[in-house]
Amino acid sequence: MKQFEEVKRLVAELEGDADKFYNKGNSAAGTRVRKGMQDLKNLAQAIRLEVQETKNKATGK
Repeated sequence: MKQFEEVKRLVAELEGDADKFYNKGNSAAGTRVRKGMQDLKNLAQAIRLEVQETKNKATGK
């Protein structure tokens, strides 16, 4: 659950940079959004693996 909270925190942090990029044309903010989205992707993959592992342990696979 800690990692899921991290996902929510990361999305909230990216919101300001996304606004700066899309609404104000700040290209540096776009770079930060891209980096943050990559971090989000990696975190999501880690959560997926953890959930799968936990599920497999519970079902005895």
